[in-house]
Amino acid sequence: MTSEPADQMAFQPTRDVAGLTRHGGGAGHPRTGIISNSRSHRNRTRGAEAMVVPADTPNLLYRGPRTLPALAQALREFRDAGIELLIVDGGDGTVRDVLTCARGIFGAAMPRLAVVPSGKTNALALDLGIPPEWRVQDALAANTRGSFRTRASVEILRDDAQEPELCGFLWGAGAFVRATELAQRTHKAGAFNSFAVGISLFWGVAQTLFGGHANEWRAGEAMRLQLDGGKAAAETLYILFSSTLERLPLRLKPFGHERAGLKLLAVDAPPRNLARAVPALLRGSEAPWLRERGYRHHDVRSFTVTLDGGFILDGELYEGGTMTVRQGTPLEFVTP
Repeated sequence: MTSEPADQMAFQPTRDVAGLTRHGGGAGHPRTGIISNSRSHRNRTRGAEAMVVPADTPNLLYRGPRTLPALAQALREFRDAGIELLIVDGGDGTVRDVLTCARGIFGAAMPRLAVVPSGKTNALALDLGIPPEWRVQDALAANTRGSFRTRASVEILRDDAQEPELCGFLWGAGAFVRATELAQRTHKAGAFNSFAVGISLFWGVAQTLFGGHANEWRAGEAMRLQLDGGKAAAETLYILFSSTLERLPLRLKPFGHERAGLKLLAVDAPPRNLARAVPALLRGSEAPWLRERGYRHHDVRSFTVTLDGGFILDGELYEGGTMTVRQGTPLEFVTP
């Protein structure tokens, strides 16, 4: 990881709580593992343990690892205990780190998942219809009711690797990197979730619209892009943005109509007719004139891209290079 925003993986030390392995006497309660990020936004302001550990819940395993190796150890303990439900208490960055690590530990036997949204950004929770005030008790009750939705993650594979290096839900390069940096600055100013997205979007568009020809936003980034194993092409793109989420913050629809699967938006640099195109794109327009002016929508199973600059996955900046971005195996999430 190349940087660590405040609500990324930086957990309290692993410890046990009373009744940690009460596997007997818990009829109706699945064996549940909780990974809690004590430095996620809400947990830092309210205190994590009082909120996420119901004292009277049987079959509950709780861990708050501070490092990625400790996270891996916690997930191995959960696997060996035979958990059926994995609850992630944190923001999008926490979910990314847990999924990335869990994929290599659980393999095809991934447990059902639930998200308690406590980070600065919670795009996955929003997409799943999970309210900000959701708690562990709510997730357990929804699991008992059988309320589930599936989402496939975005998987990142470097070079010729067969297994993903990262798993997340929102991938972007080019102007998306700069927009994310703006969003992180708005976090420091006290703006979170959809409000932060709106501010970052406004300033990003303003920088592009009113910048000169040498403006770095307008100039774009050289990339080499190959869709679904087709022919690779060298391009200069303003933004390359991809996700498997169906609903984004502020009801923005940069990929067009809401739908499942891996979706991709590629915008040529410098962007043309931006003042007209941005409102149309964000409303979900797929009008032919957008493609004619270099705003292209794609539905893909995978794409391969070579970047000189970095890329963002769920709010974290990673080094560029050659990588394949693909749709992962569908995961089952508990929802209200």
